[in-house]
Amino acid sequence: MMQDFGGRLAVVTGGGTGMGRELVRQLVAQGASVAMCDLFADAMAETTRLCVADGVPQGVRITSHVADVGDEEQVIRFAAEVAREHDTDHIHLLFNNAGIGGGGSFVLDDRTEWDRVFQICWFGVYFTCRAFFPMLQRADAGHIVNTSSANGFWAALMPGVSHTAYSAAKFAVKGFTEALITDLRNYAPHIQASIVMPGGIGTPIGLNSRRVLGDTGFTDVGRQKLRRHLTAIGVADADTMDDAALSEAQAMLAKRFEEMAPTSAAQAATIILDGVKADRWRILVGEDVTRLDKRVRADPERAYDPDFLAYAAE
Repeated sequence: MMQDFGGRLAVVTGGGTGMGRELVRQLVAQGASVAMCDLFADAMAETTRLCVADGVPQGVRITSHVADVGDEEQVIRFAAEVAREHDTDHIHLLFNNAGIGGGGSFVLDDRTEWDRVFQICWFGVYFTCRAFFPMLQRADAGHIVNTSSANGFWAALMPGVSHTAYSAAKFAVKGFTEALITDLRNYAPHIQASIVMPGGIGTPIGLNSRRVLGDTGFTDVGRQKLRRHLTAIGVADADTMDDAALSEAQAMLAKRFEEMAPTSAAQAATIILDGVKADRWRILVGEDVTRLDKRVRADPERAYDPDFLAYAAE
């Protein structure tokens, strides 16, 4: 059990925003050196600035690395940079946190977006585990922490909204991590694995996903899906909105999600790190996901009924 992060070296993917940023901040505050990656250097620079403002303990180092976790060559380069810049052959903690949304409909969405979401959310975890596993093996103790989602056990977002690419990837992350528990116990018992399943967390994942995917304007499919979503949540005149109004509504939804989520990114990071210290293999983040998990387990045949969310909230 890794009950103290002091003097440890942690790798955090997606460290530029949201839960990744808060994991970096709290790890540094607790005495761990951190190597983070993200697609955007400016986002990581802000994370580093916040760490410095918080106060960096003596001997702690923070490094930033631009890398796309969905590209295996870039992940291998990231691992080599960590070894070189931290002058080490081992790490202790690997947080596979990076992820984006999109590609909701297998039926309607362009395959390029669908595959991009799946590549980052699933293969990003797989590639990073592969690249850093030799460094984990050389440590005296190691812990792999893979972020799945409520959508890793419930493949829906809300009634009437398709959510296929992200859900498929998060189910894969969950299954892989659970399988690792036995695999590591058999062949690398000094390394632990935990699966993190957050519910609604106050992060800018909506806006960040658009930045990653490239905000090139609305397609006919995009308009159709967004109008359907807006209608489902009671937005008036959604069917007649032009692109400017749709863009404004989309930004409003992303901002509202971040502000109204039941768990903040900082709270989520604390729950995750406490779970690692307690050597828990299954870390549910938020009361909403805890209730949902119980309902899905209790009545799986009902999980995709249109009224299931209302039932789960009872």
